[in-house]
Amino acid sequence: MRIVIVAQNASTKFGGESLLPVNYFRILRSRQIETWLVVHARTQAELEGLFPEEHDRMHFVPDTWLHRLLNNCGQFIPARVNEFTFGLLSHLYTQMLQRRIVRRLVSEHQIDVVHEPTPVSATIPSLMFGLGVPVVMGPMNTSVKFPLAFRSRQNRSVDILIAIGYQFVDFFNSLFPGKIKAETMLVANDRTKQALPTGVQGTIIELVENGVDFSVWRSDSTASKQPNQQINFVFLGRLADWKGVDLLLEAFATVAAQTDAVLEIIGDGEMRGELEAQTARLGIDSRVVFSGWLSQEECARKLQQAHVLVLPSLREPGGAVVMEAMAVGLPVIATNWGGPADYLDSTSGILVEPASKEGFINGLTDAMLKLAKSPKLRQSMGTAGRERVRQNFDWERKVDRILEIYQETLTHSPPKKERGF
Repeated sequence: MRIVIVAQNASTKFGGESLLPVNYFRILRSRQIETWLVVHARTQAELEGLFPEEHDRMHFVPDTWLHRLLNNCGQFIPARVNEFTFGLLSHLYTQMLQRRIVRRLVSEHQIDVVHEPTPVSATIPSLMFGLGVPVVMGPMNTSVKFPLAFRSRQNRSVDILIAIGYQFVDFFNSLFPGKIKAETMLVANDRTKQALPTGVQGTIIELVENGVDFSVWRSDSTASKQPNQQINFVFLGRLADWKGVDLLLEAFATVAAQTDAVLEIIGDGEMRGELEAQTARLGIDSRVVFSGWLSQEECARKLQQAHVLVLPSLREPGGAVVMEAMAVGLPVIATNWGGPADYLDSTSGILVEPASKEGFINGLTDAMLKLAKSPKLRQSMGTAGRERVRQNFDWERKVDRILEIYQETLTHSPPKKERGF
């Protein structure tokens, strides 16, 4: 089988969805499957360092003056609005250049399937159509709204602009009908299926978009954790309003008053200064550490040294960090909303209901105190979570399923002759 992976970005440093094409390419090539990668040149140096033997299989769209202009313009507006404006224009321009490369690869290397794993948005249009071979898209995921009790955090102006943008989803997808014409559409959940543009013609299959690389996110058998040692809670993610770190700090203030626990916050973002000031106001600055942005390997080591991951996010469509913590063997406390609720169950963590602000903060506090006081519960949840991830979210198993989907897609597609070959 001959595969082309095409994506806007592929990077271990960018994090988020840019990790997905890296993992597909990495594992497929490790299995000696004929695979090519087509991405933007902004991560060329990193990818060539990661895959030094694969230079001839990676193709890069140059970073043009137009890319830079659109990127600069997008920095002056909210990220969610940029997705539908300057970000969309940049994506379409990149795809126009990628399409030429993909068509050439299809012709020169007799490609069987083109796979576009990102962007994971169900609504962003695609130019990956009319390539002469079947196209697989996704797995995709769709954004979630704030829980009703936290709707006041939404920016009404941004929401209005996004609502207007959604009115044009079908129009833009009819102009650039990659999603409509794709042979196979992969969706993470039913809400993503409902968000697909009107007129999708291909087979729709449910598959979670995230996975775990056990070569990176693994438990450390040498890091023994004593029952009476200081408990280390950790948050890992972007410091943005919707991540709910301010609520976590309020909850942790009570935990700090009753235990000697510490909280490490890994990540950076626009709210860091405000959160550090809040920590000082609460009088817990000696018990809270802001570690800033760390590499994937550094994050894995931090999780190995921690006892519990807390993710109080209020609008998390995915939540790969939940699976990564579970893979390391940590119990997880998370919001019972969006993606984390798809990954966690009562054997591997505690889901806190976001029914009200006060109730949510109290729920986080109770969950942290419960785990802080019970080494046996932490151990049992950590063991169950690691096994749950290994069974359901291991990247190797995910690629097994993707290969089955490629084959199913080929089986239901017309022969190459009928596609213009």
